[in-house]
Amino acid sequence: MAGLILSRRHTLLLGLGTAFGSAAGILGASPARAQSDLSDEDIFNFALNLEYMEAEYYLRGTTGRGIAEEDIGSKAGEVKGGHEVNFEFKYIRQFGEELAQNELAHVRFYRKTLGEKAVSRPAIDFEAGFKGAAEAAGLGSDFDPFANDMTFLLGGMLFEDVGVTAYAGAAPLIKEKKHLEAAAGILAVEAYHMGMARSQLYRMGEKAWEAANAISDARDKVDGSEDKDQGIQVEGKANFVPSTQDAMAFSRTPQEVLRIVYLSDKDGTSSGGFYPEGMNGAIKST
Repeated sequence: MAGLILSRRHTLLLGLGTAFGSAAGILGASPARAQSDLSDEDIFNFALNLEYMEAEYYLRGTTGRGIAEEDIGSKAGEVKGGHEVNFEFKYIRQFGEELAQNELAHVRFYRKTLGEKAVSRPAIDFEAGFKGAAEAAGLGSDFDPFANDMTFLLGGMLFEDVGVTAYAGAAPLIKEKKHLEAAAGILAVEAYHMGMARSQLYRMGEKAWEAANAISDARDKVDGSEDKDQGIQVEGKANFVPSTQDAMAFSRTPQEVLRIVYLSDKDGTSSGGFYPEGMNGAIKST
């Protein structure tokens, strides 16, 4: 897999917010819905869908159980896959446990903030999602993110990198200052997660570098025409902090995020991959 170490044009030429600043600016439930039509509630519910998935992933990996019934909504979809990881290192388990509690806190924050407007947990399929993502990355159809320390961090990297770029991309669309402050605070925590996971993977050696870079390449194939992803090694050097040439986190539109989690580069896709029935809420189609 040595050829998977980045040789593509992953130079730091990514502009923060360029995807959102285009004249098209098309987001939301259908190609006809403009960004100005989206409410803060729409954006927070989109984030809540992602936080449900992250919380389920880390909780299942560290406890063998998912989110409790009182935190998933009255019309929650089922979650398929996931089991407790047989951790080798205590500090990796503790990192995973902290992540699980952070993501659960994010779920609870959004549900409290949105109140009756909060969407229920969508159906989530870790088995199909990771099978498809692993095959696209060339990691094999038997890849199990819950197998050991390294695979658990690789699975988490898939979410954390995307989560940071999603929050960065959503920032220009949030209208109320208090909501923007909250989103900025959550983005910062997700970025801490991402940096920790990427640095720990780098310490694990060449096998981890190659797998992480392969995941990065696979994301880049589906999220759009731009080269908007960076692995943990670029041009033979560590790349712990994916960023623009101005050292800013780069952004993805909701549609680019959906392409990754649905594992589809087709316009108009509204389900697939990790979300077999699609996300809940107004923003759900690529």
